[in-house]
Amino acid sequence: MENRLTKFLIKTLLLSLISLSINANTLLDNYRLNGIDNIVQQLDLELTKTSYWDEYIKNKDTTFGFLETYSAVLTCNKEVSSLNLYKQDANNTFKFKKKYNAFTGKVQGDKELEGDLKTPIGVYNLTQKISKLDSFYGPLAFVTSYPNSFDIYKGRKGHGIWIHGLPTDQERDDFTKGCIAINNSSIKCLDRNINIDKTILIINKTKVNQNISKKILSSILAQLYSWRYAWTYNDIDKYISFYANNFIRYDGMNIDTFKEYKTR
Repeated sequence: MENRLTKFLIKTLLLSLISLSINANTLLDNYRLNGIDNIVQQLDLELTKTSYWDEYIKNKDTTFGFLETYSAVLTCNKEVSSLNLYKQDANNTFKFKKKYNAFTGKVQGDKELEGDLKTPIGVYNLTQKISKLDSFYGPLAFVTSYPNSFDIYKGRKGHGIWIHGLPTDQERDDFTKGCIAINNSSIKCLDRNINIDKTILIINKTKVNQNISKKILSSILAQLYSWRYAWTYNDIDKYISFYANNFIRYDGMNIDTFKEYKTR
């Protein structure tokens, strides 16, 4: 079993490196002399190059950025209280499918505190579908990942931000305490049209930005993998160079203490 797995990995690595225009004979020589770890390091190094990412995303739909594992995007414009659904077509291109009128938080601005009546601004996953809930929230709800890692880093409080329906037995105001609410027929329609594990929610105070520059995305991805490469291969000075001098970690650790911690 181990031998078959090793052969599979070598074949995959060979094909990958050949596709990156790396000389196959040099690759084989490195493998023969230095083993598989040397080849893996070469692959990791290739991922730090903008040329790789330029080619990789050249024909990708980057309307909403680099979304490799998502097939649906929900965009919420708080200014006009709308929730838009975009889905990938047969060509993996995100196409507008439906606009839902929505209620959002009573108070404008980004959410900061529990009970501030604000709908957060950010990018979130849908973590759960709830179909047994109080009738005030309609027939079902989708739980979002607020607060995400960035929210926690920024010290934002609160929880329980959902996309849900409208009351079935009582009246309600034309706003929420921070959730996104849509008509009950709309929430059922949304349920039929998305897989929550492959759907991302983008909330903005105005229209969600689209068609981000591919050059910018390539640069970001290359920098991300350069950061990863430095950490993986123990280049601590290079790794720390990705952090600002005034960097403060979520637990209060400053850049000098952080470097000592990472060096250990």
